[in-house]
Amino acid sequence: MADYSTNELMAVTAARRLQNGMIVAVGLGLPQIASFLAKATHAPDLTMFYEVGVVNPQPVDPGVGIADPRLWYGNDSYTGLMGTLGEILQKGICDIGFLGSLQLDRYANLNSSIVTEGGLKHLTGSGGAADIATFSKNVFVIMRHEKRKFVEQVDWVTSVGCYKGKKTRVEEGLPKTAGVTVFTNLCVMESGEESGELEVVSIHPGVTVEQLKENTGFDVIIRDDLLLTPEPTEEELSVLRFQNKGGV
Repeated sequence: MADYSTNELMAVTAARRLQNGMIVAVGLGLPQIASFLAKATHAPDLTMFYEVGVVNPQPVDPGVGIADPRLWYGNDSYTGLMGTLGEILQKGICDIGFLGSLQLDRYANLNSSIVTEGGLKHLTGSGGAADIATFSKNVFVIMRHEKRKFVEQVDWVTSVGCYKGKKTRVEEGLPKTAGVTVFTNLCVMESGEESGELEVVSIHPGVTVEQLKENTGFDVIIRDDLLLTPEPTEEELSVLRFQNKGGV
């Protein structure tokens, strides 16, 4: 079996969930890497767009931010914020909003605005993440699994997942989400269909349930039919490393 990093495992696992023909709002970092991997392998007709308006780019060099024109190279079209946040998202045709986060709670609410640990700290904030989490049919989140990041309640709700569980998201006036899936370096979690609480559906090779509990700041729910995450194939790793000039 090939050697791979935890970032590569996260990217491959997430990429496999992206289906051909989907429309995906893509955040920078691992969401972007996983989306390009899916498009280069099993989902050639995947439509990707950045919140700034770039649709289906084919960058050669990595950019330093979403406004870096190097990320826009070879794109199919440029529609601007009104086209992405307005036309695509608010019409409800975006299948997946693919985001990263610094903090997440048991109901998959995301925080990239403020943390209080060690004193109040202001972070980058929402950008288009709040819109993406609100209007996408499904939300994917990819992030490191640490106790300080997976908390009982986020310090600030930047992007709403399942809010306070059950029907509370809709009761607050937001569109219903089909679900939130979280990809970490330890496992894959999904929001429960009725409760809205995150449940572990797949555990990565070499990871134990005890590790999951130790690294989660709330009582983590483990599904009875817990699966073992399949490892990346040689082909997936080869494409991933070629696209990213050696690995992630």
